[in-house]
Amino acid sequence: MSQEDDAFAEPRREMIEAIKASVRDSASYTGRDRLSDRVIEAMATVPRHAFVPPEQRHVAYRNTPLPIDAGQTISQPLIVALMTDLLEPQPDDIILEVGTGSGYQAAVLSELVKQVYSIEIIESLAGQARKVLAERGYANVTVRAGDGYAGWPEHAPFDGIVVTAAPEEIPPPLLQQLKPGGKLVIPVGEEHGYQELLVLEIDGDGAVSHRSVLPVRFVPLTGDR
Repeated sequence: MSQEDDAFAEPRREMIEAIKASVRDSASYTGRDRLSDRVIEAMATVPRHAFVPPEQRHVAYRNTPLPIDAGQTISQPLIVALMTDLLEPQPDDIILEVGTGSGYQAAVLSELVKQVYSIEIIESLAGQARKVLAERGYANVTVRAGDGYAGWPEHAPFDGIVVTAAPEEIPPPLLQQLKPGGKLVIPVGEEHGYQELLVLEIDGDGAVSHRSVLPVRFVPLTGDR
């Protein structure tokens, strides 16, 4: 840990306490009154300040979304932690992330799984996230620029897929790239309308089940349809 990272130790601890409190407060929506110890440890380890613009670093550990480049955002820590926990990631898992953004969600996942493949449609963001992740030693994350609606078939099937932007409908290619028993965690809804965070799972017979977790607000999933 660098001297700069040490300077953020107390804000990071406060962020973790805020996440825990928020999870308890939202338990009636999510059905979870606590997150797994592995997820909490990952959130406590990843330096969020490294993934925000320099002018945002003084507020990097607030439990709130923050603006990044290209009109995008880095998600609220609570949402990152919750979406990660809903995936139930295991050490040998191969995970697909759609919407790299700053790279923060990918970094959290990288602490928990074998490999993360992440797609970002905005080329400048993909390049910046790739740079920060490499500098921070996240060797098990591969980032490419492209339209995540189609997934990443070359590396499918995936144990889990997390989407960090909201399509109006669930992209069929993502369901097709899930392993049996795998989970898709995705916000769905209109850009300026109602959105909800969904968890979808495919059983061994190919049947899809889903449940709504809570109302959310995400930037739209863009790209050709």
